[in-house]
Amino acid sequence: MEYSPPDLSGTVALVAGATRGAGRGIAVALGATGATVWCTGRSTAGRPSEYGRPETIEETAELVTAAGGRGIPVVCDHLDPAQVAALVAHIDAESHRLDVLVNDVWGGETLFQWDVPLWEHDLDAGLRLLRLGVETHLVTSAHALPLLVRRPGGLVVEMTDGTTAYNEHTFRVNAFYDLAKWSVLRLAFAQAHDLRPHGATAVALTPGWLRSEMMLEHYGVTEENWREGTAVEPHFCISESPAFVGRAVAALAADPDRARWSGRSTSSGELARRYGFPDVDGTQPDAWRYVVEVQDAGRPAGDAGYR
Repeated sequence: MEYSPPDLSGTVALVAGATRGAGRGIAVALGATGATVWCTGRSTAGRPSEYGRPETIEETAELVTAAGGRGIPVVCDHLDPAQVAALVAHIDAESHRLDVLVNDVWGGETLFQWDVPLWEHDLDAGLRLLRLGVETHLVTSAHALPLLVRRPGGLVVEMTDGTTAYNEHTFRVNAFYDLAKWSVLRLAFAQAHDLRPHGATAVALTPGWLRSEMMLEHYGVTEENWREGTAVEPHFCISESPAFVGRAVAALAADPDRARWSGRSTSSGELARRYGFPDVDGTQPDAWRYVVEVQDAGRPAGDAGYR
């Protein structure tokens, strides 16, 4: 299946948390549409975030520009209201508008413990996870939405893990993680309520099993040979590239009827079916249907019928 990005020339987007993973994939996919993309995060050249990862926002911005858009990197700690206010003022002064806000700040991968009861989990780490995964989104929206609603048609995408339909019936990892991901789902719903009178849309979006830089390293593979990771975890067969969820955001931004999604949660797989875009390998992985019907059901791994 071939992919031709929509034309979003003139669109101005802010991808908060664009350093790596889904954020980088979204920023680059928006760049491929011709959009101007403000790429923010804490990891900058010579000064990585607490992750200690090599990726930087400057690299992301360069990838956006190489894809055909204009990438603008800005170092920003989205827990600091003053820094976010300065960021939005910068966008206003230079771009004079904001059409798309993607709240993808997370930073919690090293802060949670799997299947640990609340009272046994490290409290400081759990609270830090909630601040990074939820408070950052609130701070960013509080400062960015006044610019976004100046013009009708704005789009807010709240990035999370899992849809409402899945998460409301499934306990996710531990109490802190579960609360963080559920809170972001509800935040999209709440923002949709506030934005609707202004002609703007808010959507919660989840990728499937994402082949982020960290995940590829975990399985000792690259994007080119990722299927070898199924030798370690067979269900990795349903994984998707960061470009897939990026194309999902681009499709939403290009849809003149995107208000139909307002207040809803959806996935990259569902939007691929609705809008017809593929992942980089030409397939359309339907990860959340796979998780329910195969992984959680205890069936043998295999992506036949789910791509």
